[in-house]
Amino acid sequence: MDALDRVVEQFSSLPTIGKKTARRLAFHLLRQSQESVDEFATAIVQMRSQVRECATCHTFTDQDCCTICSSAKRDRTVICVVEQPSDVLAIERTSEYQGLYHVLHGTINPLDGVGPDEIRLRELVSRLGGGLVELILALNPTIEGEVTTQYIAKVAAPFQLKLTRIARGVPVGADLEFADDATLRKAIEGRVPL
Repeated sequence: MDALDRVVEQFSSLPTIGKKTARRLAFHLLRQSQESVDEFATAIVQMRSQVRECATCHTFTDQDCCTICSSAKRDRTVICVVEQPSDVLAIERTSEYQGLYHVLHGTINPLDGVGPDEIRLRELVSRLGGGLVELILALNPTIEGEVTTQYIAKVAAPFQLKLTRIARGVPVGADLEFADDATLRKAIEGRVPL
């Protein structure tokens, strides 16, 4: 296997990157200056060696405590629980949420042997109490997300927190006739007054 094939194989091992896109990326790098490619390679190596989990919320950061957890401007009475660090970025893009986060790094999935001890649930429980008022569960609407949501609700019950979950339903710009039954059911259940 030559050097180009190895790069194509590495790119195609990334999520959502097929062989065709991997080849395009490899050819793009071949057209770049050596300096540009060296900077790209160095950035990847540095990211892998310097980025770690935030000691508090477990999102990815290059510091001991991420900028969200260390910000004095964040509402410390609310924690939004998400599955992955990418979910934090998605919620932050809305500029609507000003509380803290907790990243589980997965969901409970007994079929794959993933129990509560394999994700960051113990760390979440240690954050409950104190001045915490609300726990927002923003897990993906999957069977595993639902199982994890129910588990967290059961574990958090003794802390007498306000437990909420993000709304689910028909996305903006969608046609009702093309929405699946489960999405429509959740939209009807979660209707709000005008």
